[in-house]
Amino acid sequence: MLAIADICRIVESGFPTFKCDCTPTGQGLLRIKVYEPGSGRVELLLDGVSPEHLVTIRDISNFIGELRTEISAGRRAFAG
Repeated sequence: MLAIADICRIVESGFPTFKCDCTPTGQGLLRIKVYEPGSGRVELLLDGVSPEHLVTIRDISNFIGELRTEISAGRRAFAG
């Protein structure tokens, strides 16, 4: 199993066009915030993410893909 710091580092590197902050909370959960670096506009905010299923690099990669899909779906919803 990967350390929380390693999980966060990988997640944060998974959004090259955005800024991503991944921080552990006191309950052993993660808070993930993806936002535009220039404006600070939040694209995705998740509180209470359990790292329990983020065991391998592949798990984290799949998770990042799901988050990217959520961001993309949100953009399409607002595009009309």
